[in-house]
Amino acid sequence: MDNNKAIKENLENWNDRADVHANGGYGDLNEFAKNPQEITGTVQRDLAVLKPFLPNNSVAGQRLLHLQCHIGNDTVSWWRLGAKSVCGLDFSPNSLRYARKLAAKVGADITYVEGDARYAAAAMPDKLGQFDVIVTSAGTITWLPDLKDWAKSIADLLCPNGVFMIRDNHPLLFALDNEGLKIKQNYFSKTESFYIDDSSYAVNDTADGTAKIKHDRNYNWAHDFQEIVSVLRDAGLTIEAIGEHQETDWQALPMLTYNEQKDEWTMPKEYPQIPLTFSVVVRKNN
Repeated sequence: MDNNKAIKENLENWNDRADVHANGGYGDLNEFAKNPQEITGTVQRDLAVLKPFLPNNSVAGQRLLHLQCHIGNDTVSWWRLGAKSVCGLDFSPNSLRYARKLAAKVGADITYVEGDARYAAAAMPDKLGQFDVIVTSAGTITWLPDLKDWAKSIADLLCPNGVFMIRDNHPLLFALDNEGLKIKQNYFSKTESFYIDDSSYAVNDTADGTAKIKHDRNYNWAHDFQEIVSVLRDAGLTIEAIGEHQETDWQALPMLTYNEQKDEWTMPKEYPQIPLTFSVVVRKNN
């Protein structure tokens, strides 16, 4: 696979997704903007993982970077929780256009930076060693061909004693077929996947029956647990916690059922229970 070509086509895909997600795919963002107490389900689950490693179990007063922030509703949620000097980074300029619009609507002081998450430190050199907390979650690293530079950027951007958390699709899901019942492809890192799909994963993706992705080519890369943990450790970060979770942020498998109140998907009780997401928390030593 030509990684440069794949990333270019993924970028075109995500520019299209931003239009879908910001105009109903992620629900009514105008209503989200009006309610200063609303925190996305994704950030609620992220915070539950992060809490034990934060001062006073809170991001309040913490300088925070959100990697692969997309249209910024999760980033706004971190700001609403009290994080300061909040930054969001994404490779899609169209996503960031919507993110800036949403931040302006809610009066959030958030800085958005366009860049590849693998090279985040190069995209914001003035922020080296300046973040207390870095987060990424809900469908992120499968869009990155490799993680070595990603981990190094995270280490470079964290301040001493700063923490990084990833909560993302469990690596097992990459190997499953579309029905989620059989192993279809390799689980291990270096496995590549290509598919054509003109829809998206959002709950309200095609609410009007017409929302489609024009650039429908998608490229993904597998990252197994060994790689994820190893690159973070090799970047000089200390593993604080590893978790496996039965809830996910989108309908990753067709049989999953949606809990609207919690904005999460789970495996029905009559199916074997498997982890749908994983989490890793690391800390930068003083």
